[in-house]
Amino acid sequence: MKIELEKVAKRYRREWILRKVDLTIEAGKRYAIEGPNGSGKSTLLRILSGHLTPSKGKIRHLVDGQVIDPDQVYRHLSYAAPYIELIEELTLAEALRFHRRFKEFLPGLDDEVILELLSLPGNSSKLVRHFSSGMKQRLKLALALCSDTSFLLLDEPTTNLDQQGIDWYLQLVERFAGDRTVVVASNVAVDFGFCEERFSVLQYKKS
Repeated sequence: MKIELEKVAKRYRREWILRKVDLTIEAGKRYAIEGPNGSGKSTLLRILSGHLTPSKGKIRHLVDGQVIDPDQVYRHLSYAAPYIELIEELTLAEALRFHRRFKEFLPGLDDEVILELLSLPGNSSKLVRHFSSGMKQRLKLALALCSDTSFLLLDEPTTNLDQQGIDWYLQLVERFAGDRTVVVASNVAVDFGFCEERFSVLQYKKS
């Protein structure tokens, strides 16, 4: 999927978070969005995902050169972020089954393989609400990276991960990102070291 933003701006109440965003995310490339906390990185990712409507400007999502309807965008992308909530009343095994009702996993992956990838032995029947913050982050990343989508949005992916978890995340990216389009928003270099295209969100703060 390719995404085109034309003079996109976003305002909350009287404050402009982003201004004049002219940006094209090309299919198959890997992008890093850098910037300090509170600079608008997450806002830009939400706009890219279609979850947030710009206050000004236009956004187009294209698949095979054709613009798709906004309500179909979710079918083509996966999104992991600290602020995206899991259903904590489900067990881990139930969470995987529930996810597959909306997005299938990549070919060759099933619930058992995902459970093994998560490296959380003995937790398949444990309620998500009882997971540590690091375990929840692993689950969010696995669901995003292992879903059969062409576009990945990862916001601060190593949040709540220890060094072992960071290494696990990088291995997951190496194994499953493939030729998919990847956009990572972070101010931590290890999160996006594999991205060939990088830009600062601060360039879109100017009037």
